[in-house]
Amino acid sequence: MNQDTQTAPESLDPGEQRSMRKVALTALAGTSIEWYDFFIYGTAAALVFPKAFFPDDMPAMVALIASFSTFAVGFVARPLGGVVFGHFGDQVGRKRTLVIALMMMGVATLLIGMLPTYETIGVLAPLSLVLLRFIQGLAIGGQWGGAMLLVTENAPANKRGYYGAYAQAGAPVGVILANLAFLLISATVSDEAFMQWGWRIPFLASVALIGVSMYVQLNLEDTPAFRELEKMQQEHPHQGEEIMPPDEAFEAVVAAKAPPGRRSPVLEALRLYPGRIALAAGAFLSIQVAFYILIAFVVAYGSSSAGLGLPRDMMLAAVLIAAVLQVFIQFWAAAYSDRHGRKGVYLAGAALLGLWSFALFPLIDTGNFLLIVLGITGGLGFLGMQYGPQAAFFTELFSTHVRYSGASLGYQIGAILGGALAPTIAVLLWNKYGIIYVSAYIALASLLTIISVLLLTETHGTDIHSMEAP
Repeated sequence: MNQDTQTAPESLDPGEQRSMRKVALTALAGTSIEWYDFFIYGTAAALVFPKAFFPDDMPAMVALIASFSTFAVGFVARPLGGVVFGHFGDQVGRKRTLVIALMMMGVATLLIGMLPTYETIGVLAPLSLVLLRFIQGLAIGGQWGGAMLLVTENAPANKRGYYGAYAQAGAPVGVILANLAFLLISATVSDEAFMQWGWRIPFLASVALIGVSMYVQLNLEDTPAFRELEKMQQEHPHQGEEIMPPDEAFEAVVAAKAPPGRRSPVLEALRLYPGRIALAAGAFLSIQVAFYILIAFVVAYGSSSAGLGLPRDMMLAAVLIAAVLQVFIQFWAAAYSDRHGRKGVYLAGAALLGLWSFALFPLIDTGNFLLIVLGITGGLGFLGMQYGPQAAFFTELFSTHVRYSGASLGYQIGAILGGALAPTIAVLLWNKYGIIYVSAYIALASLLTIISVLLLTETHGTDIHSMEAP
């Protein structure tokens, strides 16, 4: 592992600090709205889509499972988005690729808000919903790598975790915005109006993401690490368009593992880092399984007639409060990892999440709002101890010329394995065996994450500006 003693900056002058804050806040704004777009689907899948996009005579539990299945389609598309956007992110730059991903998400979400219902166009309604959810998945698959690298590759070495947390904060902020949107609409229109047209307003509001994407395109530069890579390619051409790493040892590894000629960054990442990609995916499992149970399934469990029958707004408000607290925990955990390493705080979060899962549903079952908030906050807080340092952790696992591809593959494979069917599996386990098995499901995912992180190397202090394999 290379240490940041020479090439990676340890501190920034005042002008660079202002520039870094602009990059971090822009990444936060972009990822927040992007995740908002992705998450309002999950909230709508729990509350609206079972009635709006499926036949009226379908049993409530079956319609909920069908609705959450369309939710899963976005996750199926995420690895494909990671591959496609990872390829171009490593070839043409982090910024341009991120802009395209943001635009795709904004347009797809806008169109969901304009879709006719099952009553109007029949089976074309759920089919169109699936197609647009697939496009959402492609976009989110490309967005994470671009936003995360835009921040971490610009950050000073001793604050990489902290600044990376700005990109990571987009997920809980997206939950906050999504739940706020539904709470505001629910409070201002009748239940009948909400089900007929009110639910569409949060989707139509995603037009703001198109504005953010234009700001990124016009006001931000690409990262120093990618600009250095471009310079190397221009100054040291090798067999036409081949990348010439400056480190001879790493060049020997590349030459031994890959055929001559131009190589796809995605294939290159798979050749050089198959184990790290697989373990990165495993490290993401507990986050994904728990997150989508905590923001989507618990809303359905608490508010549906098949569940506790609690007020819908109570469950949305509980998730919203917990997500606000998650943001602060993520920043603390990320800053802690800058001082003490990535693995320790990550492992602690996974272990505590696994244990807390058995307290989660007994707290929700009380029907007491404060205890429900406590239950969900505990889950999202322990999850945040992992998600906060994750951007820096995944950045440091891969070398520059395949970093977008390698980090995106690990992240998105973990997403499809952990998050795609989490709400659906939770509904099935709850319906057939009881709610305690949903807790066991979260605990199992946490155990697999602990094993994966233990098998990964500690990356804190890695020089991400080196082409040498970390």
